[in-house]
Amino acid sequence: MSLVGELRTFLRAALVTPVPRSRRDSTPVLRRRRMVSAVTLLVGTAVLWWSLQLRPGDPLFYAGTAALAATWLVGAFLAGPLHLGRAHTRSGSAYARPVVQSLVLGALLLGVFLTGALLVAQVPVLRGPVDDLLDHARYGSLLLVLVITMVNGVAEEVFFRGALYGAIPQRLTVAATTAIYALTTVVVGVPLLVLAAACVGLVCGLQRRVTGGVLGPIITHLTWSTGMLLLLPPLLSSLG
Repeated sequence: MSLVGELRTFLRAALVTPVPRSRRDSTPVLRRRRMVSAVTLLVGTAVLWWSLQLRPGDPLFYAGTAALAATWLVGAFLAGPLHLGRAHTRSGSAYARPVVQSLVLGALLLGVFLTGALLVAQVPVLRGPVDDLLDHARYGSLLLVLVITMVNGVAEEVFFRGALYGAIPQRLTVAATTAIYALTTVVVGVPLLVLAAACVGLVCGLQRRVTGGVLGPIITHLTWSTGMLLLLPPLLSSLG
């Protein structure tokens, strides 16, 4: 099989063809998911806005982003049961936890965004807000920012592709969670962050639909976000 054929088959298995499952939430669980998700979304968006208004290097930034992760996690677990999910194996005759598949998706996303950064670096109006956002890593503790990025990545997927996804009617889940996830980042004031959230949200939403759980989206998100944190600053610096 050609490389293009392999890629097409992989993307179909990872993002298009759902793994069979039969579980359904009861009416009381669904009602609880919707109420808790709505409250969590409002609180989380407010905390996100506040934490990213802080100056780079401000110790309160770490407290704010930790509070944000706690908000998403607490809301997700209060909303109802969460599932890890299963993915198609390469043979197509069995199912497994979506680990390798998700690592590959995350790496593909990372490659696309780093390529796009080559263009962004040449447009000051786009690059400026991105540099301001990355200053939290440049002027603060990179290790702490990395840990916070990873914890928030897990928390976001557990909430947006777990609790919130399960609270939305099935025919709207991918579109609605992608749109809501992107809209929560509007308060940050970085247009490219909204675009990134929409792209990552779409891929992770499709993964959630295929696998029926949050493990795949978590791994994909972590691969992309940690790669961006570690590779984007030196890439932009090298481009002047």
